[in-house]
Amino acid sequence: MTPPVFLDVDGLSIAARQMAGAAPGIVWLGGYKSDMLGTKAETLSDWASREGRAFLRHDYSGHGESGGAFADGTISKWLSQSLAVFRRFTEGKQILVGSSMGAWIALRMVQELRKAGENRIAGMVLLAPAPDFTAELVEPVLTEAQKRDLREKGFFEEPSDYSAEPYIYTRALIEDGRNNLTMTGPIDTHCPVHILQGLADPDVPSSHALKLVGLLPADDVTLSLIPGGDHRLSRPRDLDMLVRAVDAMARRAG
Repeated sequence: MTPPVFLDVDGLSIAARQMAGAAPGIVWLGGYKSDMLGTKAETLSDWASREGRAFLRHDYSGHGESGGAFADGTISKWLSQSLAVFRRFTEGKQILVGSSMGAWIALRMVQELRKAGENRIAGMVLLAPAPDFTAELVEPVLTEAQKRDLREKGFFEEPSDYSAEPYIYTRALIEDGRNNLTMTGPIDTHCPVHILQGLADPDVPSSHALKLVGLLPADDVTLSLIPGGDHRLSRPRDLDMLVRAVDAMARRAG
């Protein structure tokens, strides 16, 4: 395993791993509380290595090998770190592969890059996409106790199915989420999008993926619904589908 390289972003040390190779390159964007050495990222790294394709991944602040505290993170911070890593370590056309919250970051990256006149995103593959999850999936189901914790403590905790550590949701994360909403109207990505969504996902319901599809330009969107697929989409058949989706997108863009 090659050691990470570090990029200073607003005083925080952001860890990244970069593999040189053919364009279009692949940029992995992980989920909330996930790091860049997870099963899906490693599977894509192995595939990119075999194919001789450029591959980039990083840890958001408070995640994995990056500095900073998880509870200090917001969508705006993680977005600005992702853009800094993207601009520093990629050139030419790229395909963004975003998992869960990473899909939200990916959609916001496209908006910010286009605003800056950087039209380098050739395609997107989104897994169990959770754009706007703070406003769409967390806020509507807050209990009175959680609302009180947010008011009084500035955060609430929830047990995680994926780690011994609880998930922490901060008031800052939820308030900042409202400044980054992408599902408020039509989303023009200016590139093809392939969405992979498990039908047995307890965290992000398939109705959320369907709502997202309804906001994307219909002629360039593929939605693959995966029977029995959970939020992680890490079964061998799910990983195989991910690799095939990314490979097809890379060939199409290449």
